[in-house]
Order: sequence, then structure tokens, then C-alpha cells
Amino acid sequence: MAFGSFEGKGSGSHTVSEINMVPLIDVMLVLLVIFIITAPLLAHSIKINMPQVAAEQIEEEPKTVDLAIDASGALFWDEKPVNIDDLPNRFKSIAGTKPQPEIRIRADQNTRYETLAKVMASARRSGMSRIGFVTTPPSGGAAATEAPAGTAPGGATPAPAGAPSGR
Repeated sequence: MAFGSFEGKGSGSHTVSEINMVPLIDVMLVLLVIFIITAPLLAHSIKINMPQVAAEQIEEEPKTVDLAIDASGALFWDEKPVNIDDLPNRFKSIAGTKPQPEIRIRADQNTRYETLAKVMASARRSGMSRIGFVTTPPSGGAAATEAPAGTAPGGATPAPAGAPSGR
């Protein structure tokens, strides 16, 4: 800091311009104390002798139920005809199994939304949590192409569960 005097020993008095080191040393000492206190806490660990296990992971192929709906609203449970009134009982019978099978819905492009909504609502009310849609990707790079009639029940590729179906 610059200190001046009240004595007028001439007009050539000048100010002292030096860096004051005391605040810098104080900060350094505070940081040193903090590191001294926290360093043992970071290096502290508990030695545990963990058991060694050599086991293979069990891979279960998740079961799927293919539910097809044609343009007239007819339902097919794994390629077998089923009535829409029988669906809640079928869903309840498989909802409690572990792991729960995935319902893959394949609907014709001309299927009424009402039928599709009834099927999905019945599955959710029965406790099914894994519901997916099967769609056919567009061919030839076109954004929206129509599939020929009768091709929706077969030859479709599965979409991930929860993926939008383009409807």
C-alpha cells in the first residue's frame, strides 16, 4: 500500500507500489488447512473381501403374443381366430407370468380405430404393460406408401415397444 507523510520534505515524495503478500499468504494457508482436513477423508476406504462367483447370465427369450386385426375387424391370436369378448380373459391369464409377454399388435391399414382402441384398452385393464405395434417400413424410400391388400397380417417387421406406428 502507498503511505505518504504529512511532512513536506520536498515535492519529490513518491508512493510505494509493492504487492501486499499478506492476503495471498492467508488464502494459501486456509486452502492448506482445508486440504489437510479433507485428504484423509478421501483416502479412507473399507477393505471388504467380496465373494467370487462364476455364474453365467440366464438369457430368457421374451415371449410374444401376435395379435392381428384385419380390415374387417376380425382378431387373430397367434394366427388363430378369437372373439373380441374373449380378449380380457386371455390377457389376464398371461399378465401374471414372469417375464410378462409382449403383445405385438399388427393391424391392417384400413382397420377401424375403434377396434384398435378396444383391444388396447382391454390389454391395459387386464394388466398388460408391454404393448407394441408391428409396422411395415416404406419401400423405395417413399415417405408414405400403401401396402397391397392382404399383406398386413404377414411379412411385417416388429417395431420397438412404445414406438409410433405411423397411424
